[in-house]
Amino acid sequence: MKALISGNKVIDVVETEFEVHPSLTWMDCPDECRAYSWTLVDGVLTAPAEPPAMTYDMARNSEYPTIADQLDDIYHNGIDAWKATIKVTKDKYPKE
Repeated sequence: MKALISGNKVIDVVETEFEVHPSLTWMDCPDECRAYSWTLVDGVLTAPAEPPAMTYDMARNSEYPTIADQLDDIYHNGIDAWKATIKVTKDKYPKE
């Protein structure tokens, strides 16, 4: 596999090199190399670091409806219905 490098970042991974702008370079890379996640560090292609573990509040925030949808829910269905909707996510991801 070949990685196309721009500014120390892998921007494409292909099997066969093709002609590119002189500001770009090609490097051999392992099969698991992925564009936009691997980088070139001191001349070595490097996989991304493991992402941090998701905390309960991060998980909650990713699943809550948008503020606009929550306000719409309150307007149309009342506070108690909104609380019930939000409680599902709160119960799924309790505070640690």
